Amino acid sequence: MSHMPSSAATEVQVPADLEKLAAAIQALPEPYASQVAPLVDAVVESTKRRRRILSLVQDALSQLRLDMKYLMFDLEATRRERDEYRVKLEDTEN
Repeated sequence: MSHMPSSAATEVQVPADLEKLAAAIQALPEPYASQVAPLVDAVVESTKRRRRILSLVQDALSQLRLDMKYLMFDLEATRRERDEYRVKLEDTEN
């Protein structure tokens, strides 16, 4: 009962604060911007990666919850069937 995560296929959004920071760094004079820009790029990529992972974990948890509901339903149905067969067996023995 698995499915493809839908939210992982969409583009991961970067927080507005990071976008503002990247824009502010690009506005700096070249020597400073070239020193700091790779660091900000690394932070942006790390943030995107974390958000992707979080999305995948949330999707997996949602699927696990759904699978658990199906399993609980199946378990209850199996118990009902067992009890019905037990009653029938006891009736045929008597």
